[in-house]
Amino acid sequence: MGEQILDNSSLIVGLDIGTTNVKAVVADASSDQLRIIGSASVPTAGMDHGNIVDIDQTANAISTVLANVEEKTNTKINRIVTGIPVSMLQLENARGVVNVSDVAREINDEDVQRVTANALSAGAHDGREVITFLPLKFRVDNEDKIIDPRKMIGMSLEVRGILLTAPKAALHNIKKAIERAGYVNNFFVAAPLAVAEVALDEGERKFGTILLDIGGGQTTATIIRDSKITYATVDLEAGDDLTRDISTVLNTSLAEAEKVKIDFAVADPTKAKADNQVPVSVVGKESPSQITEDYLAEIVYARLEQILSRIGRGLDSHNAFDLPGGIVITGGTSALPGLDQLIADTYQVNARVYTPDQMGLRDARYATGYGIVNYAYNLHDIDFLVNSVVNSNTLRVAPNSQINNELDNSKFFKRLQPSSESKTKEDYNSNKARMNNARVHETAEKQNKVPNQPNKIKKRRVKDLLKKFFD
Repeated sequence: MGEQILDNSSLIVGLDIGTTNVKAVVADASSDQLRIIGSASVPTAGMDHGNIVDIDQTANAISTVLANVEEKTNTKINRIVTGIPVSMLQLENARGVVNVSDVAREINDEDVQRVTANALSAGAHDGREVITFLPLKFRVDNEDKIIDPRKMIGMSLEVRGILLTAPKAALHNIKKAIERAGYVNNFFVAAPLAVAEVALDEGERKFGTILLDIGGGQTTATIIRDSKITYATVDLEAGDDLTRDISTVLNTSLAEAEKVKIDFAVADPTKAKADNQVPVSVVGKESPSQITEDYLAEIVYARLEQILSRIGRGLDSHNAFDLPGGIVITGGTSALPGLDQLIADTYQVNARVYTPDQMGLRDARYATGYGIVNYAYNLHDIDFLVNSVVNSNTLRVAPNSQINNELDNSKFFKRLQPSSESKTKEDYNSNKARMNNARVHETAEKQNKVPNQPNKIKKRRVKDLLKKFFD
């Protein structure tokens, strides 16, 4: 008799579709603490700079990676949560208002769904689709800054939050690839918010930090402040370009160049040793050629300097280098030795590499997948309810009992509200019992701004000999 397959009702599966590899992380949420039980990564040829260019090839990679992780964990995966890269995202403020009743009554799930649908209408732009809505606060009549309005008494309900949208065509390709792989996407998560969940501490998320993701196909820098994305910039060069440069300069295959990069390359030429020899299989030669470690580092650094210079200009224009959290580096290329110190020297800020410390995940490639499962696990009940509207083609107002059943069946996607929040509701309802009228006051939203202080990016010299390969 075969080994029993684990029940999948408590599994959270995070899918990270990268340019070079597709990664999956599986966690068990059946207990009070999230437990990582497996991960896998497979190459894909269906992506280009973060976008799907071949649905079938991407679907094959998704199918393979999820089959691998199913085998490793002895589970059967049905639904997944997928990360969306910041390069696809647009953010905008959104507001929705609905009348609850002509006579004050208790607010329920249906009211929250209606006001959410009202706010979502602001994101119905041509060519873009809402992937998630982040409610910042609710307002019941005159009472403001409410986290969860349900069971409060009121006549009107307002929500303010942030809409994250992505191109419809790109989302269609992702959904189609997942569907062809034989799986269902439960919902989307903005990848930087997911990574911030695990890579940054509370102070870094609140006061401001740069998340620098150097992957295979692109490099992204995202400012996280007050736990929100406030700015992002994308450069369409990354780790794959380092590999191509090595291949071109040393006249070797891409496979050999990738191996040389992983095994021998360092980010900073000043930290490399001239007397260390690196063997390279050169096209047309029977025996490997020998190059010095510092020469290899110069090849790698020439491209890195260009990437960091371009990314740095956008960050500098937003005074990002003055943020107290500095830079936290993620992505597969972050494993390059000396990269953190190079970035710290280039931008004159504190910099560190984030790698998950969970058993089986101690690889920078899994930062996004690990962040996705944590983000999903820590969703509050109200967040889950709000985004159930986002993930419906039309607003379907279900009886409360049906909504509650749906929430109960997906309880691993939400956390219970703090007890202090329940106390706030009790106090508010006591006050509402003495109120006869209500008016909704619209307030202007102001964006957070960091102090405007110039910050110069450190310049470094590169050998003229290598410049011709990268311009």
